[in-house]
Parts: sequence; structure tokens; C-alpha cells
Amino acid sequence: MRVVLAEDLFLLRDGLVRLLQAHGFEIAAAVASGPELTRALAEEEPDVAVIDVRLPPSQTDEGLQCALEARRRRPGLPVLVLSQHVEQLYARELLADGSGGVGYLLKDRVFDAEQFVDAVRRVASGGTAMDPQVIQQLLARRSGKNRPLARLTPRELEVLELMAQGRTNAAIAARLVVTERAIAKHTANIFAKLGLEVSDDDNRRVLAVLAYLDHGR
Repeated sequence: MRVVLAEDLFLLRDGLVRLLQAHGFEIAAAVASGPELTRALAEEEPDVAVIDVRLPPSQTDEGLQCALEARRRRPGLPVLVLSQHVEQLYARELLADGSGGVGYLLKDRVFDAEQFVDAVRRVASGGTAMDPQVIQQLLARRSGKNRPLARLTPRELEVLELMAQGRTNAAIAARLVVTERAIAKHTANIFAKLGLEVSDDDNRRVLAVLAYLDHGR
């Protein structure tokens, strides 16, 4: 599995390269800036891109903009964002385009190698890997009396966070130590309260929630 990695901090970039190589990934390119990332994505055509949001020269949202442009040229390119920040505008655009694997992890909440490697593999295979805090920030942007999260019970919020990470109903049931039937019921309630159609596709479930929130903002 070929990876293009974009991270401007040398020590972190080098550490990620070594970690991914140790787990059988091929590093097609490891770059430190937006222009380098653009070239690498175009020339290498990787199986997955792992990118930081803030890259030189702008140090704002260069990485996400490069990813969006790459996905316009190559629809469905799997992209895993690894950042200290949630850039809401571009993150929502990336998540809501509806094609290919996508993930968004916060650097200070990745606690072990297996968690990170599993996220890369999941995104590369077309799934999702979302940090719950990212989802919470994106959901919370919709304000006012009709804020969707206000309609959900604490258990439904817990299920939604796990769902947003790309977990199946079976995986959520195992995590919460309940039956799949109970999770199916919670999932149905979540979509009903958010005005969304129920779907068994994990990726579509996350994207549908974000698309709904974008439509109503």
C-alpha cells in the first residue's frame, strides 16, 4: 500500500515514515510543504494520502486545500488528515464530497501505533476514521434552538460518535457491551431525530450527517 505523507515537522514526519514502513506500508513520498504535496499526489498516485492541515508556505490550510484539489483531479482519493486543528470549512467540504475513504484525526488524541495504523488502513480501503472531537465541533457549528445534538440522548450521542469514527453496528455493540439490535435501534432513532434516512453504509452515514448540517446552516 503506497502512502504520500505531508508533515512539515521533520521529527514527526520521520517518525511517521518509520512507523508506517514498520507496518508494511510503502512511502511513495514524504514532503514538508503544500507545493511538494501537490506534486507528489499528482506524480505518485498513492493508495492513501496522510496530510497535516497547516503546511508551508501559508501555514494555514494548505494541506487540506491540496487534498481537495487532488480529489477533484482524482475522485475518490483516500485522504487521512492528521492535525492539531479542526479547519471546519475545508474539513466539511472534504468529508461531504461523498467519494473515497476519508479520515480526520487530532494529533494529540492518537494514543498508540495500532490506532493510527488501523485508521490509515481503514481510510485506504474506502472507510472512515473520525476523531469524536472533530465530529463534535462540526456538528456543534449548527446553532440555535434546532441544534441536532440537543435532540439526542447521551447514549445516542455515544453511538453517533462511534458511528462517526467509521465503526460498524457490530463494532459499536462490542464496544458498548450491548446487542447489535440495541445499536440498530439507537441508530434508527439518531437518523429519525436528525431527519435522515437510515443507511447501513458507515461512510454514507457520516457523510449524510455532515451533508444535512451543511444544508441547514
